[in-house]
Amino acid sequence: MTPSSPVALVSGAAHGIGAGIASHLKREGWRVVTADLNPGEAGTRHVIADVSDEAAVGALVDGIARQEGRLDALVCNAGIMVRKPLAALSLAEWNKVLGTNLTSAFLLARAAETLLRAARGSIVTIASTRAHMSEPDTESYSATKGGILALTHALAVSLGPDVRANCVSPGWIDVSGEALRPEDHAQHPAGRVGRVEDIAALVAWLVGPQAGFVTGGEFVADGGMTRKMIYAE
Repeated sequence: MTPSSPVALVSGAAHGIGAGIASHLKREGWRVVTADLNPGEAGTRHVIADVSDEAAVGALVDGIARQEGRLDALVCNAGIMVRKPLAALSLAEWNKVLGTNLTSAFLLARAAETLLRAARGSIVTIASTRAHMSEPDTESYSATKGGILALTHALAVSLGPDVRANCVSPGWIDVSGEALRPEDHAQHPAGRVGRVEDIAALVAWLVGPQAGFVTGGEFVADGGMTRKMIYAE
């Protein structure tokens, strides 16, 4: 990597999908800045930041302007889930999930607009198949993922043609090496549960030059599950 190498900012990158995206981009020659409330991986410039906070996001992007001097890709991956029955979900919990998952993407895109336009860069948001389907007790999480999907196509229209914006909606991704059963894999038309690298590779393509005609899209990476009819037997 050289000072002229492209720069990516990945939020929510201390672990899981965000860490995988950061590692993949680094292997492809990107200079990567990661942001999270928790410590990041060694060897990457990592900023401890609450990306739901306007001042923290401003400082994060200002730091990139000073130190890296450019920003070619913004990957909005920060996300949390509070799963509890609707009657037990407090307004504070609802607002925390919205702030972390959805408001953060708005704040990051707004703060990074000037740098991204200058680089003719791109934004990738990480939503979920929960934008289209739900399990019980996931109101706050599902609402944010639907919001991310809509925010992304709005950004594509507002920021184009200088900046492209696309959304990736993962399904079941094994982020922790959990013990999986044969039936967990077999229920997927693709034959397996997803891996972090599946999402990282897709994000890398979307922020790269080969996706130059792609904007405003949603890319569902769920092993085919949202296309599978399921009936109770």
